[in-house]
Amino acid sequence: MKAAVFHGSGVGLRIEEVPRPVAGPREVLVKVAACGVCHTDLHYLEHGVPTFKKPPVILGHEASGVVEEIGAEASTVKVGQRVLIPAVLTCGYCPACRAGRENICANMTMLGNHIDGAYAEYVAVPAKDVLPLPASVPLAEASIIADALSTPFHAVKNRARVQPGDTVVVFGCGGVGINAVQLAALAGGYVIAVDINERKLAWAKEFGAAVTINAAKVDRVSKEVKKLTGGGADVALEVIGNPKTIEEAFECVRVGGRLCVVGYTHEAVSLVAGKIMFKELEIVGSLGCRPLDYVPLIRLVEQSKIDLSRQVTHRFPLQELGKAFEVMKEGVSLRSIVIP
Repeated sequence: MKAAVFHGSGVGLRIEEVPRPVAGPREVLVKVAACGVCHTDLHYLEHGVPTFKKPPVILGHEASGVVEEIGAEASTVKVGQRVLIPAVLTCGYCPACRAGRENICANMTMLGNHIDGAYAEYVAVPAKDVLPLPASVPLAEASIIADALSTPFHAVKNRARVQPGDTVVVFGCGGVGINAVQLAALAGGYVIAVDINERKLAWAKEFGAAVTINAAKVDRVSKEVKKLTGGGADVALEVIGNPKTIEEAFECVRVGGRLCVVGYTHEAVSLVAGKIMFKELEIVGSLGCRPLDYVPLIRLVEQSKIDLSRQVTHRFPLQELGKAFEVMKEGVSLRSIVIP
């Protein structure tokens, strides 16, 4: 089969012919319908972030497809079933899993990181992890539920805990950020979207933002947010992973407010501890999505309460995966998918 194989930072990806994976006894072999192109892969390709599996490794962690084969003990899944593959697979028995927080599983396995991923024609995964997709949900576009939708769903619902009437400022309107905007609005929040790209700010308005702020055109975003909200937002979500924007998001929240950090950075962030104490501010992180949250999320897509298809702005064959990363870096895509 053909796959996009990562050979290490500085070497990059190569489209190669590799052996088709074989499903183990409790696994299924999925013929990949599509795999979303995520900024996380750029961390491996261009920013020196290592994969847990030593290269060569097939990247891609945002996939949907059709079950081609099932292992001898995979009785819960049928051949021909349309499925979503979560980006992260969990063990089910560590303390975090037992506490219902599988998204921070001590033994988590991420596609395209710990194991070979889905920039390929086929992928083998545990049968217990795949989720059935209703016939009304478009199969290829459904791939982005695995991360671009599920990650902000967990952030908005469980970590930021957005409530009806909350003022919510979202920093970053890329593939994940635009869904933080959409989901916060769906939860009843008054959403202020922040970015430096006018195209992305226009998308944010389409997906539910009440107000947008171009950070490049104002002195301080926090000053603008405080003017708009009468003192600060109830909730701020940082969906970029930049120390400066995390610090500015922190400055945006009101007394008793909450900052939710969704974006990844390995760099240190400077926050004033006195403000955290005197204002009783909450600072929480958010990683991925719990398996139990995929079911209501897929249901929301099925009910057309979440706009899925409009988010996929570009489609590429596997051989043109490099172009998907180019349009991402140029800021002209919302979400691209690769169709092997």
